[in-house]
Amino acid sequence: MTITYSCVANGRAVLAELALAGGSYQEAAATVLRLVLLRAEPKTIIHMGSFVYHTLFIDGITYLCATDNALDTITPSAFLTNVSDTFLRNPLMSQEHFSPSNAVAADFQQVLGKYMMKYNKNQDGSSISTLKSQVTDVKNIMSQNIDEILESEKRLNIYTDRTGYLQTTREESAFKRAGERAEGEKSQADSQLSTEPDLGHKLTALGKRPVPKIKS
Repeated sequence: MTITYSCVANGRAVLAELALAGGSYQEAAATVLRLVLLRAEPKTIIHMGSFVYHTLFIDGITYLCATDNALDTITPSAFLTNVSDTFLRNPLMSQEHFSPSNAVAADFQQVLGKYMMKYNKNQDGSSISTLKSQVTDVKNIMSQNIDEILESEKRLNIYTDRTGYLQTTREESAFKRAGERAEGEKSQADSQLSTEPDLGHKLTALGKRPVPKIKS
């Protein structure tokens, strides 16, 4: 990651700016400054063209830098914080807070150049830190996803067990009702047989009846 451009602005008026690489930043910077004023947020990151613009907004003053890498947000943030601290300690601030001047521009071009060279020189270590941070984030997300999968599997097993239990209970209930129904039908049949005269008695009674005589 390389910081290629930076500036300090009061509203839309640029107090000081410096570009280390060729390219036209003024138009994009003006658009970013306008968006920062509309949003009035302490920090913003805006992708525009081939660059990423980072801003720090404090008491109406915007500290801006452009980088060529969207992954590293730690280095630009540290750069803008150092620039803002230096700017606020500058004795010219009490006189030039609301209007740009050659004195402020000359002074802060040196400050911007100093910090841009410092943070661009340390970019390798910063990139490693950023990569480590990103790897940690990925590990945390993967761990969270695994936990969610295990929890879902646990809930599914509980649901499956309950479903199996209910199915078994329904089958047992149906079997029990069928047995009770068969037992009831058998008892009813036995009861009917016990209330009817014995067939053998009927035949005996029939045999005792007098045989009618045939007249000759």
